[in-house]
Amino acid sequence: MPWLLLCVAGIFEVVWALAMKASDGFTRLGMGALSLGAMAVSVGLLAWALRSLPVGTGYAVWTGIGAAGTAVMGILIFGEPHNPARLFFLALILAGIVGLKLTSQSG
Repeated sequence: MPWLLLCVAGIFEVVWALAMKASDGFTRLGMGALSLGAMAVSVGLLAWALRSLPVGTGYAVWTGIGAAGTAVMGILIFGEPHNPARLFFLALILAGIVGLKLTSQSG
C-alpha cells in the first residue's frame, strides 16, 4: 500500500507542475488553484507513504516520478524537445525508480 500511495503522490506532483505551467504564473485562477490543491494532495500522500518507507527511497521515487512524468507530459502537451539524449536520461530516471523499488526492504 505505501508504494501505491507513493506512485499516486508522484502523479499528483506531475499534475501540480503542469497546472502551474498552465496557470501562467498564477494569473489564471483555476489552474493556480488546481496546482495548489494537487500539491497539497501530493505532499499529503508522500507523508502517508513515508510512515512505512525509508525517507531517502520515498523522496527519491516521488521526485523521480514527478520529474520524469512532468518531462514526458511537457513533451506531449507543450511540445518540449524530445531528442534521443533527453529520452535516454528520462529512461535512466525510470531505471532508478525501479531499482529503488526492487532494493527496498520496506512496504
